[in-house]
Amino acid sequence: MSRSENTLGKIGPDDFSRMVLPRLGRMRDEVRTGPAYGVDTSVIDLGNGQGLAISSDPLSLIPTLGLQESAWLSVHLLVNDMATTGFSPMFAQFVLNLPPDLTREDFRTYWDYIHQFCKECGVAVTGGHTGQIEGQNSTISGGGTMFLTAPIDKIITSDGGQPGDVIVVTKESALNATSILAMSFPETVSNRLGREVLDTARENFYRTSSLKDGVTVAGALEAKRELRAMHDVTEGGVLGAILEMAKASGCGFRVESERIPTGHAQMKIARLFGIDHRLSVGAGSMIMAVRSGYEDQLVKSLQAQSIPAAIVGRLAPESKGFLLIEEGVENPFSFDGKDPYWPAFYRALNQGWR
Repeated sequence: MSRSENTLGKIGPDDFSRMVLPRLGRMRDEVRTGPAYGVDTSVIDLGNGQGLAISSDPLSLIPTLGLQESAWLSVHLLVNDMATTGFSPMFAQFVLNLPPDLTREDFRTYWDYIHQFCKECGVAVTGGHTGQIEGQNSTISGGGTMFLTAPIDKIITSDGGQPGDVIVVTKESALNATSILAMSFPETVSNRLGREVLDTARENFYRTSSLKDGVTVAGALEAKRELRAMHDVTEGGVLGAILEMAKASGCGFRVESERIPTGHAQMKIARLFGIDHRLSVGAGSMIMAVRSGYEDQLVKSLQAQSIPAAIVGRLAPESKGFLLIEEGVENPFSFDGKDPYWPAFYRALNQGWR
């Protein structure tokens, strides 16, 4: 793997801890939850029992995927972070650094979809910045930030898990990665895996929002006492998200690999592109830590809303480490944070897959 491939994706935990965390500007008492490895949202105390939750993410503009699909990712990957609080986002800011060859017509189409998807989620766009940048040829078109206000003692974060909590995963693994790969290289997927797999991947793409997941369980369980933590599945997949939540909570874990839910189409696409479905971008799925004894109630509340859910393991004391059981064998789990999706995408592109 080349150096460029090896550094694709978000910064790893070691670099984050060494380069970012020691340099966070002025420390303010109002910041209840600030930057931390594995934490989706920041929480600021506004006083009078109210909190402001904030989250930021890159925006997508992927020519091989399409303008509507890119706008969906731009909005819903931000929404997914907000959903981990148990509340719906309210406001958004967008900074768009667009490629110079993007036409005004295409920009209008892209922004129309941003507007539509924000409106459907109840989000007001409050500002930002828009420009076309020379040399901008990335699939990342800028960044966005979403905000919400809610009672501060009800806002869930990903660092609230406790040893003994049950780990629940919604939907299936690698929904996002396998959908984007199939839709970016449809001829290859259709020819090698069949039209049905391609069609399923396209359907899965619009299952990559987890807003309903987060709001559903927050309404079914008491925040922080029964529902302890939530984390959406992004880079690093289901296992990466569980690891992040555990580290943020100061816990270890014990997870059974065979219990991680997936689908027939995802597995076939993952094998074709040579990626591990457990470690690949999985937007649409959410990881939840629930107090032991409440897991069945949580799963039933999700299933009542037609959201599949599976119990995959438990958080443990930090001293127990991170344990993954595969085919009955228990081994320490480690992950460097490098999602296999990125090199797989560019490898297929460079090989001329269509």
